[in-house]
Amino acid sequence: MDIYICVGSSCHLKGSYEIINLMKENIKKYSLEDRVNIAAAVCLGKCTDGVCVKIDNEVLCGIFPENFHEFFKETVLKRLNLQNKQDVVCGGDLID
Repeated sequence: MDIYICVGSSCHLKGSYEIINLMKENIKKYSLEDRVNIAAAVCLGKCTDGVCVKIDNEVLCGIFPENFHEFFKETVLKRLNLQNKQDVVCGGDLID
């Protein structure tokens, strides 16, 4: 899965670098380094909608640190078919 996080002016001011760090932390936490690639995007064209992320040609906006974990679970893990599976390792522990 390729994930692009907008780092354009508006998204930068709204916290895109914090979202990048949260994304890196969660990819590592869930041992997804071999399944998820993240990259910066200059602009995803939705500058008034908060930090934007592009996954599978879909642009998702309004991502903030306060809703990041829900976004990660409902979008990234779900698209990887890992949301409710026991084969996800989180910090050395299996997740239900």
